[in-house]
Amino acid sequence: MAKEMKDLQERWRGMMKTVHSNSHVVAFMNSQLGQYLDRHPFVALSLLVFMAVSAVPVAIFLVFAISTSVIACIGVVIVEGFVVSLGGITLLCMLGGLGLVSLAVSAVLSISYLALTTMLKYWSAPNGPSKNEGANGIGSLPNSSPAPDDPAARKSE
Repeated sequence: MAKEMKDLQERWRGMMKTVHSNSHVVAFMNSQLGQYLDRHPFVALSLLVFMAVSAVPVAIFLVFAISTSVIACIGVVIVEGFVVSLGGITLLCMLGGLGLVSLAVSAVLSISYLALTTMLKYWSAPNGPSKNEGANGIGSLPNSSPAPDDPAARKSE
C-alpha cells in the first residue's frame, strides 16, 4: 500500500507541476486575486466548491433557456403558419362569396334594367299607329278582307 501511495503522490506532483507551469495559471497567481487566494486557502477552497456546485444549476438553467427559446421560435413559426393559412382560406371564402353576391346583384340589376326599359317602351308608346306604320300604310288597311275597289282583289276573282 505504501508503494501505491508513493506512486499516487508522484502523479499528483507531476500534475501540479504541469498546472503551475501553465502560462494562464502563472499570470493568475501573479495577480492580486491569485496572491490573496494563495494566502487564504480556506477562501480559495470555498470559492472552488461554490463554482463546482453552482455549475450544475447554471448548466440546467442554460439548457432550459436555450430549449425554451428554440421551442418558442418553432412554436411561433408553426402558429404563424397556421394563422396565415387560416387567414388565406378565410380570404378565399370571402372573395368567393363576394363574387357570387356580385354576380347575383349584377343579374338582378340587368333583369331590372331590361324589365324597366321594356315597360317604359310599352307604357310611353301611343295607342295609334306609330310613325313607321303610318308611312308604310300598314295602320290604315283592314286586316280581315281587302277593300272592294282594290284592283288586285278583282283580278283574283
